[in-house]
Amino acid sequence: MSGKNYVHGYTEREAERLRDQAETLTELLHGDTRYPAGSRVLEAGCGTGAQTVILARNSPEARITSIDISEASLVEARKRVLAEGLTNVTFEAGNIFDLPYEPGSFDHIFLCFVLEHLAEPRRALKRLRPLLREGGTITVIEGDHGSAYFYPDSPCARRAIGCLVDLQREMGGNALIGRELYPLVTGAGYRDVSVSPRMVYADASRPDLVHGFTRLTFTAMVEGVGDDAVGRGMMSREEWELGVADLYRTAGPDGVFCYTFFKATGRK
Repeated sequence: MSGKNYVHGYTEREAERLRDQAETLTELLHGDTRYPAGSRVLEAGCGTGAQTVILARNSPEARITSIDISEASLVEARKRVLAEGLTNVTFEAGNIFDLPYEPGSFDHIFLCFVLEHLAEPRRALKRLRPLLREGGTITVIEGDHGSAYFYPDSPCARRAIGCLVDLQREMGGNALIGRELYPLVTGAGYRDVSVSPRMVYADASRPDLVHGFTRLTFTAMVEGVGDDAVGRGMMSREEWELGVADLYRTAGPDGVFCYTFFKATGRK
């Protein structure tokens, strides 16, 4: 990824949102990801390190190499890992499509919220496959904005989400990629592929999810593309602000918000 095709931008607020998202969804998305002592793990597309910290905590004796194409993101990722006192991560600049590692260099590969920003996600998976040893595993996690539904319903809120989907498509990405993980991973040559849907359901009885996901993760993500959406005439400013307000409204005492992530695993 590069700055020009990362729809959310490289801002401090976006780094905070990614951190909130990772912390809120740690158990849901990562609770069953553990790598044995001595395992060589490649995290492809680490961004600012929000997922890296979780990987390193969950597998303290694995050796993790985390790569990203953005030097600015790598600086933040290093700071984050250092602040957590984690010592099992090495950061390197690199492009997923052209990595310098020898075939079979890794036991496991991990990607989280990366393929959605790539114009050629299957080619990326194919380029990574030779880096695994025979029998090594790949784990891919992606969301799907088409899976979002909520109460109270709001046409403006649904249009605002649609604007984010459209903007990401214009930049070469796919915000609906979660539903495609099985054909993508199998089509890239991996075997024993299994996809597990992971639903976030947030209502007033789950205040941590209401705050951490509905407010700080999803609605903040949509809100962050407002200037682009309005500037391109996708919605009027009034409609946009109403849509975002209605998304925040779903975090109220009688509101409900649902969203599904998809986690795929496969083997070389």
